[in-house]
Amino acid sequence: MFSPYGVEIIESCLTCKMLAERLFCDLPTAALQSFENIQHVTAYPEGAVLFVEGQVPRGIFIVCKGRVKLSICASDGRTLILKIAEAGEVLGLSASVSGKAYELTAETLDTCQVNFVNREDFLRFLRDHSEACFRVAEQLSEKYNVACHEVRSVGLSRSAAEKLAKLLMEWSAKNGEALKQEPRLMLSLTHEEIAQMIGTSRETVTRLFADLKKRQILQTNGPILVIRNKAALRMLAATG
Repeated sequence: MFSPYGVEIIESCLTCKMLAERLFCDLPTAALQSFENIQHVTAYPEGAVLFVEGQVPRGIFIVCKGRVKLSICASDGRTLILKIAEAGEVLGLSASVSGKAYELTAETLDTCQVNFVNREDFLRFLRDHSEACFRVAEQLSEKYNVACHEVRSVGLSRSAAEKLAKLLMEWSAKNGEALKQEPRLMLSLTHEEIAQMIGTSRETVTRLFADLKKRQILQTNGPILVIRNKAALRMLAATG
């Protein structure tokens, strides 16, 4: 079934072709059926806000299709993008478990299918299914480790060039391109959004890309970015 936004809706977790070892995608059949009974399937257009930083938690959001931008906003209005969540990820988990406000703002980057589970129903589900509790504990631990990595990567990097190089190397590894001689990346974020991920300005990101292309470390062909000199980019990521 297609939504008004053109995304093909996954109507059932039990018959989903994308079923994989993710937080609530690979539970035992009985638990998965119970979980399906409490979730609400929704399609969102690009730019829709799922929840905002400081909002009382209404529940969790499971990204089934598309990508969601997770960000925080400083008192001076600057935005820092902490993560781009993709299919299979659960948003608002720690806030829903603790009852404290959402720590982030979640906004769709694409047309998405995002399933919602009310907080009270979710907590009841966890009480009834111990395996799901262990999965949640593992997920929260993983999120803590990722947060520490992000603080180390962004907060302790000495320059914007180092932060950008680290980001590109991480994307390369995540996309399975790290072992290739000339990794290729699909750049689907704007320079402004990349700037928000590394805590700098759009102008700085544009200047850095121009410099890397001039030094023949990077090459772009439309939205495709080719890492021409992986060793030089790796060195930049390590030394700043």
